[in-house]
Amino acid sequence: MQLSVLDQSPIISGQSPSRAIDETLKLARAAERLGYARYWLAEHHSIGALADPCPEILLARLGAETRRIRIGTGGVLLPYYSALKVAEVFRMLEALYPGRIDLGIGRAPGGDQRTARALSPGAFADAERFPEQVWELLGHLDGTLPADHPHKRVRAMPEVPTAPELWLLGSSDYSGLLAAQFGVRFAFAHFINAQGGDAVMRAYRQRYQSRAADSEGPVPRERAAQGLVCVFAICAESDAEAERLAASIDLRRLHMAQGLDTPVPTLEEAGRHRYTAQERAYVESQRPRAVIGGPATCRAQLGALAERYAADELMLLTITGDYASRLASYELIADAFGLAPQ
Repeated sequence: MQLSVLDQSPIISGQSPSRAIDETLKLARAAERLGYARYWLAEHHSIGALADPCPEILLARLGAETRRIRIGTGGVLLPYYSALKVAEVFRMLEALYPGRIDLGIGRAPGGDQRTARALSPGAFADAERFPEQVWELLGHLDGTLPADHPHKRVRAMPEVPTAPELWLLGSSDYSGLLAAQFGVRFAFAHFINAQGGDAVMRAYRQRYQSRAADSEGPVPRERAAQGLVCVFAICAESDAEAERLAASIDLRRLHMAQGLDTPVPTLEEAGRHRYTAQERAYVESQRPRAVIGGPATCRAQLGALAERYAADELMLLTITGDYASRLASYELIADAFGLAPQ
């Protein structure tokens, strides 16, 4: 099973955003050393617990910190931007790190509506615009805009012989069906929605359209469907220790539900919280989005999840109340799956 990493650059209580970014670079180097296949950065805005609003900038540094691992975004929030500008940014990244760049794109705001309006007024007013943006982005990246398109003669620079892999991200059937229509890779966010994702992935594969270059409709980038599932995971030396570490993310999720814009709680802060019955019920309802346990438990549950989704790859998102246990979780899972250290 191919394993990869999604990093949201979490800010832990008592730590600075700069420390969070430093830890992202540290974790990326470790992920390459441990044998993970790719390393993605997420885009979020005006959220006190997450440090990265511009993954495309941090990605440029990440490429210089690593040598072999694929690096990318999970993802760039396309409604905020012009398709041409995104194509230019990722053409530049591909020029810097040829054959290593993934462009994962999503359509979520990555923050609250007030922040979305401040970033790009009207960006999310027209839901029908997103498929057109994806089509234009592919056209700029691959040089496939039709002759009558008003931007056909616009050159997305730098012109390089390779192009980034393009992934559509989603937590519902919308992005899965769009990915099938355009013939691109699809990543399902199980860590956001644990219900029905296997059916979404099946529909993506069943409806995947692989066309020849001279056929009607969009030309696919991939000749066969490629599906990835992203899951939240915490691994420790034992099931009991993993459960102890999960207290921080339990409280973080409760804070999110309550509208509290706070950093990720430390274990000590999580231990001081006294849950009401209603709060405890909410926290328990969120647990299906995560795999939590010792190495054997995580291997079994992650393997079952991959089989359920018929996934080509699993991507792991890990957040705990300290950076050391986050790194240790990735180390333990790499060892449990027998990844080849580099």
